[in-house]
Amino acid sequence: MTPTTYLWTPPPVYSLPVRGQSARLPINRLFFVGRNYHAHAVEMGKPVDKSAERPFYFTKAPSTLTESGATVAYPPETKNYHFEMELVLAIGAPGFRVKAEDAHQLIYGYGAGLDMTRRDLQLVARDKGRPWDLGKDVEQSSVCSEIVPMPGVVIEQGAIALAVNGQTKQQSDVNKLIWNIREIIADLSLFYHLQPGDLIYTGTPEGVGAVLPGDRITGHVAGVGEVALTVGPAA
Repeated sequence: MTPTTYLWTPPPVYSLPVRGQSARLPINRLFFVGRNYHAHAVEMGKPVDKSAERPFYFTKAPSTLTESGATVAYPPETKNYHFEMELVLAIGAPGFRVKAEDAHQLIYGYGAGLDMTRRDLQLVARDKGRPWDLGKDVEQSSVCSEIVPMPGVVIEQGAIALAVNGQTKQQSDVNKLIWNIREIIADLSLFYHLQPGDLIYTGTPEGVGAVLPGDRITGHVAGVGEVALTVGPAA
């Protein structure tokens, strides 16, 4: 059989380290839950009524994945680059139309992550009813720690916090998620055939804000781990 040739080198397999293992976790897709903490929804001017709404999602390209500890360039075409601290869920088994009570069967583990955002571009798009891509699908903007294997474990509580240059900016608890881990998996699996390697960034608490070149971001999720990012000069 003639081997396949390409006009240029195909993109690499994007992956994350796994605590206690030499094998890395290959990434399939990156899903993000929008406005999943009440206080953050309020600070964004879009309160959420869970009784009348369903969760909503956006995606980013796997090429935006960046490992914790990196230094990334301040992105172009923005003057308002924001941090968002999040608990990241790693899917480890396929699932479609999963019941909430069975959602734990899809869980491989968790990480601590950052959803970096060109907030000015996101808000312009939001207010004009346009897609959020330019605000959210930003190069090097999906930051994640190593993945901690917790097969079948549903995290229901735990402190989540973020600091910039040592000053606390975000502080909350995972138990304040509007849609919890089981509900997120069940709902998202109505739209997609979830697959091993899918990551779900579960939402950010209140306190989001802008960073500048030279700033260092650190964050943690209790029982999971820590994430860090340094913002470099403009691209």
